[in-house]
Amino acid sequence: MSLSRTELQDSGAREGAGILESRLTGLGREEFARDVWGRTASLTRGASDFSDVFSPSAVDELISRRGLRTPFLRVAKDGATLPSSSFTAPAGVGATVADQLDDTALWRAFADGATLVLQALHRTWEPVADLVSGLSTDLGHPVQANAYVTPPQNRGFDAHYDVHDVFVLQIEGAKRWVVHEPVLPDPLRDQPWTDHRAAVADRAAHGTPHLDTMLRPGDVLYLPRGWLHSAQAQGEVSIHLTLGVHAWTRYALAEHLTRAALAVLGEDPAMRRSLPLAGPEGPGGADGTDGVLDLVRERLLAAVAEADPAPLFHRARRSQARPAPLGPVAQLAALSGLATTSPVRLRKALEPRLEGTRLFTRVGYLDFPAPDLVPVARLLDGRVRTAGDLGLALAGRLLRAGVLVPADR
Repeated sequence: MSLSRTELQDSGAREGAGILESRLTGLGREEFARDVWGRTASLTRGASDFSDVFSPSAVDELISRRGLRTPFLRVAKDGATLPSSSFTAPAGVGATVADQLDDTALWRAFADGATLVLQALHRTWEPVADLVSGLSTDLGHPVQANAYVTPPQNRGFDAHYDVHDVFVLQIEGAKRWVVHEPVLPDPLRDQPWTDHRAAVADRAAHGTPHLDTMLRPGDVLYLPRGWLHSAQAQGEVSIHLTLGVHAWTRYALAEHLTRAALAVLGEDPAMRRSLPLAGPEGPGGADGTDGVLDLVRERLLAAVAEADPAPLFHRARRSQARPAPLGPVAQLAALSGLATTSPVRLRKALEPRLEGTRLFTRVGYLDFPAPDLVPVARLLDGRVRTAGDLGLALAGRLLRAGVLVPADR
């Protein structure tokens, strides 16, 4: 059975609760990690009122007024994705942009039963971006957001699984979800459902659903990666947000450990030598590996034991998301008017990491002299400071680097 919680309306008022608890599941981080994360589907009825996050009017504004281009939108019908040329057009006089969304073409497709998929909403709609940033902080894994807008009695996609975990937030209308247990538990990013199409179709057609339920506004459904699902709108337009959690895996850590080990081997002169000449008469055997493979295996195991994957892993984590938005005009004004009383703070979602005298962030790294390390370390708590607390020279340097931003008291 899936887990279910009910009547959590207005739970966002709980002081100190993260996004995971206050708006999505009603479960604290530890409880969610122990009982749900990566284990089972979880349905939360009435988790929150999401009207402040997304709405039908947001859909209309994004499509008709924001000048979006592909791939910020795709269109699906009867389980297939339509070509982008069928719903894009040139932007008109004065803009040499040939692939902006054509709202008339999209209206006709939608009226004909197509699902509109607004992709990467964490880049285009601020309330969704804030929700995604909070959830990513709660989970420690990168998160992205799509919206699915489906006309009545239609579906966008056949039964399938995702290679990332998802939180489904029902925004408008009702949608029936049918969920089956995995045919491939915990698939990696290069193991898509299309590699197991026959098994997926058989499980969806003949297996007993793990969950067959109707989502209504405020409901949240969590699905671990690999769980099969399909959904169909009911008698009105359905809008739901999918928050995709691209979980870091042990396999990913092994990849970084392997790369670090290979970097160690690259510094070993013996490992850089050429293989013996190959051939039936040569000392290296037919493929040149005789007598060498055992040495390579021994050195590789030693390199794995010695290698530290942390720098590569942290760099990869930083690259999987973007820092909070930065306005160049406001940033220049803050830099030009910098005074000892100017309020400043660390830019959000930087993933800062101070190692020795070097600060790593999502916008690069900076080296600091010893006297600056204490005020820099103090910045990492995210609190508002004054430029005078840091020193004007240091504050100016960090503003120019896009690490520090102006703040309101």
